[in-house]
Amino acid sequence: MKRSDFIKSASVLAGVPFLSSSLTDGSGFAEKGKTFQLDYAPHQGMFSASAGKNFLDEIRYMHDLGFRSIEDNGMYNRSVDEQKEIGQLLEKLDMRMGVFVVDKGGNGANTLAVNKQEHIDIFLKGCRESVEIAKRVNAKWVTVVPGDYERNLPIGVQTGNVIEALKRGAAIFEPHGITMVLEALSDTPDLFLRYTDQAYMICKGVGSPSCKILYDTYHMQKNEGNLIPMLEHCWDEIVYVQVGDNPGRQEPTTGEINYKNIFKWLHQKGYTGVVGMEHGMSQSGKKGEEALVKAYRNVDDF
Repeated sequence: MKRSDFIKSASVLAGVPFLSSSLTDGSGFAEKGKTFQLDYAPHQGMFSASAGKNFLDEIRYMHDLGFRSIEDNGMYNRSVDEQKEIGQLLEKLDMRMGVFVVDKGGNGANTLAVNKQEHIDIFLKGCRESVEIAKRVNAKWVTVVPGDYERNLPIGVQTGNVIEALKRGAAIFEPHGITMVLEALSDTPDLFLRYTDQAYMICKGVGSPSCKILYDTYHMQKNEGNLIPMLEHCWDEIVYVQVGDNPGRQEPTTGEINYKNIFKWLHQKGYTGVVGMEHGMSQSGKKGEEALVKAYRNVDDF
């Protein structure tokens, strides 16, 4: 499961970039600095054609465009110094840190469903290390994927194993006010966690404020559809939302999902959390960046 597949790279421009006045005719850049109604969070690479490949420069550029949060699935693998620099810049700009992935947290073949001690040890080590990372960047949410489905065990037994492991993880995060968010995915049918109601049941079983749901509309459109009703059913356990249109996993307005309606629903529910831009871009370079901002200005106008 390579989340970095959706990060686009581009050539580095010299110096610190500024928004051009020529990018004002319908691109969305005309509203430079205007914050959005919801708190959308880009990730590294989305504005590298304009800001360059230095993540700190890109964060400043995102702020200039009106974004007030970021996501970084790769934060776990950054150096301590870089983590501290990112945290300090976010604090200076009054921006929030969205999710990063607990890379050692049971993803892929390292499944929590089989109750193997070596897998649980890796997961708990990842939780403890993530606490320290979260402190450096002032993160409040970390993504956890329980890993693969085990065909040789009844689903109820697997669910119980996952709940017990997550209880131990929650006990690590609770004293620090950090929430691990469970993400159901559509990448492969081998994954244990694939549906929102399944995540809901697990969160109820764990019974901790540090174990909640990350609702990714792209994955859930593929796996179950019925997006707004399912959000409503499971709302009391959902604390984080990610988006990406389907098909293609690109920005809103490029696929079949009516994001204007979904964002209007979130706004009416009083959602003040992060909306992670967990997707690629339909076009590359500066043209793609303009299209990305225009799309979000469009769907944020409700």
